[in-house]
Amino acid sequence: MIRPGGRISSYESQGDLMRLRALFRTGLAATLAVGGLAAAALVAPAAQAATGNLRITGVVVNGGKDIVLGTAAKKVTVTATVSEDSPLTEVWLDLEQQFGDDLKFHVHGLATCSGTGMVKTCSRSFTLDPRSDMIANTSAGPNGWRAYAQVEAKDGDFQSGYFPSVGLRRQTVVTMDAGPEPVRKGATLTAYGRLTAANWNTNTWTGLSGQSVQLQYCAYPCKAYTTVRTVKTNSTGHLKSSLTASADGYWRWYYPATTWAQPYVSNADFIDVR
Repeated sequence: MIRPGGRISSYESQGDLMRLRALFRTGLAATLAVGGLAAAALVAPAAQAATGNLRITGVVVNGGKDIVLGTAAKKVTVTATVSEDSPLTEVWLDLEQQFGDDLKFHVHGLATCSGTGMVKTCSRSFTLDPRSDMIANTSAGPNGWRAYAQVEAKDGDFQSGYFPSVGLRRQTVVTMDAGPEPVRKGATLTAYGRLTAANWNTNTWTGLSGQSVQLQYCAYPCKAYTTVRTVKTNSTGHLKSSLTASADGYWRWYYPATTWAQPYVSNADFIDVR
């Protein structure tokens, strides 16, 4: 489906997307509107092309940090740095996730540019909403995510191409509670907690099972935490570990996470040992 301004909606295959961009670049959008995607197959892709001295020297997504998404919408900025001696007439920035020929996620829009001389900075913010059918739990991770930039200048110079993107992670939370408080020296101290994550399939927070979480301790006065042991979450994401109380100090859980989840450090719980 063609959107106003010659852009296309989500869910086209990558081959169609490349051919559509070629058509729009060569002024054949009207042919596509009449003949559909079959017409696009007759034109060679124009992506990864460059003319003149225009150069896209870098594209950064979300400040170079992985995007952490909970159950609410979040804005993400894509910024391109362009070197060109002529005024820029049109800059499109896209954020995509693709597996094979299947385009899972695609947002796009015209960028706003600033700068004087040869170097211009162009940015566009996009909204990622887990309530959309374009985002599910399978969207998390570094795989398939990339940015696309297409830049045109007044003197006819042009460049387009794909650039590496950051990953998308499910937001997590780990709770911490240790007791009893106070506890007698040599007695049993038990640390409890629960690891939950944003579930984009249901737009709720659910427990993560089978995840390794580190129980950490810092003796009072606290200078540095050390990992005492590693505990796996049960089927509902709960954590429990018992040990012998020895001295006053702070206890916390640390979840190092995987490529699809957010690392998280719980609040520290101070335990008075008497």
